[in-house]
Amino acid sequence: MTAIIAAPTTPEYSADFVLVGALAAHPHGFPRLTADAELTPEASPENVDRLAAALRELNARVYTDSVPEGLALNCSAAMLSRSLLWNLVTDAGRVHLVYRPASSTRFEELRKTAVEFDINGTVLFAASLRDILRLTQASDRPQARQDALVIREMLGET
Repeated sequence: MTAIIAAPTTPEYSADFVLVGALAAHPHGFPRLTADAELTPEASPENVDRLAAALRELNARVYTDSVPEGLALNCSAAMLSRSLLWNLVTDAGRVHLVYRPASSTRFEELRKTAVEFDINGTVLFAASLRDILRLTQASDRPQARQDALVIREMLGET
């Protein structure tokens, strides 16, 4: 099954990805809310093409701190394949495309243990809490360190 990042009535936008990060932890019961969606997409040309189409529909732009409304982006599959990390702003909010959220982690590995959620009729695959913990610890940011403490407690590892 695939997750839909655009309207469910538009199957041409159906793209395979696993939600990672704090937003992925939320359906597991993680208490901190974030408006940013971190996605690890499946990297085949066909999937990235569908992802690019959905992002174009959402008016995706490159996010920077100095231009928070975003810089113009040629949102094509070819462009999205040129980098392993994209920080985007869309009409629906911030999106981070992270093809390898930890140096050796890829979509296929995350998808094996991802948990399926139904959010308002849309199927969404979120990384497992154990994977989210591993990725959070690898990022080693101050907020990530705090999040890791909470996730370890949720997993009963305190």
